[in-house]
Amino acid sequence: MVAELVFSVRDLAQMRFAVSPMWEVGPSFRLLSSGSVHPVHRPWTEQVRPRLAAAGLDRGWLAELVPPSGYVPDFLNPTPSGPAPTLAAELDRILAARTEQVRHDLEHLRFEQGGLGPRAQALHTEPQTHLAKVTEEIQHYWQIALAPYWARIRAVLDADVSHRARQVAERGTAHLLNDLHTSVRWDDDTLRLLRRPKALSRHTAGQGLLLIPSVFTGPAPFTRVAPADPLQLAYPARGIGSLWEQRSTAGTAALATVLGRTRTLLLTELGHPASTTELARRTGLSQAGISQNLTALRDAGLVSAHRFGRSVLYARTAVAESVLDACQ
Repeated sequence: MVAELVFSVRDLAQMRFAVSPMWEVGPSFRLLSSGSVHPVHRPWTEQVRPRLAAAGLDRGWLAELVPPSGYVPDFLNPTPSGPAPTLAAELDRILAARTEQVRHDLEHLRFEQGGLGPRAQALHTEPQTHLAKVTEEIQHYWQIALAPYWARIRAVLDADVSHRARQVAERGTAHLLNDLHTSVRWDDDTLRLLRRPKALSRHTAGQGLLLIPSVFTGPAPFTRVAPADPLQLAYPARGIGSLWEQRSTAGTAALATVLGRTRTLLLTELGHPASTTELARRTGLSQAGISQNLTALRDAGLVSAHRFGRSVLYARTAVAESVLDACQ
């Protein structure tokens, strides 16, 4: 089946890109809860799945609101107001969701899944009472599963948007849309989404088009259609295949003369987020020495810290990634 959406000049003029944290939350949670071994995301899932189970998030609110397949309630993906909203801004939008919208979306979920879990049913009964619990769990999930990796993920998303913008500048909007994904086609002022089971129209989707690159959407794009809002099309970003590759340590000798060998070693080891205990096991350094050096790296903006239960995971920041890139 093919869904078609006709574009006017005004619709094309209102087409834009956005990077959305919530468009990583839902698809990434679905991947983790599937239990499958993903050919690209395996390094990430092997690290995060045990944390998810330990925190009980594999059987919480998200487990009922993000099913293994099919529809995810639209209120979990509010339309980004700008090119790169923070997670906090998107959670505020979820908290502000209208009662009618939450119930409408949950009725849709009930129809597709054949019922609602006890938490989802409670949310349906009293949305304004329970939305805060949903956003609190999303924040917890973010800290465990995505925040330590966000600098790396964000770099891939930003690179995709830059590439697409260059496509528009050099070859036009039609080329951009035809290059997004094999299931997306543009012809005769019409956007066609192959294998989409439901029809599209400007009565159900507002003006414009919102393109959202994502690293976790899977092999096919996802869509969100809500009256008055532009169609959201979340598509697989370019560069996902190399997202979790370990960086070569070649070329870091020059950096070691500036930061010192120990701090440079810790930065290279943080290609995957780790605790001081894990870093001590990998490097043979004392935990006390590691903590001292991580504090210095954090103060310099090269390392971020993310609490997970009683442990703290350390990760490289975007600044550190840029410094290491310059050394290659």
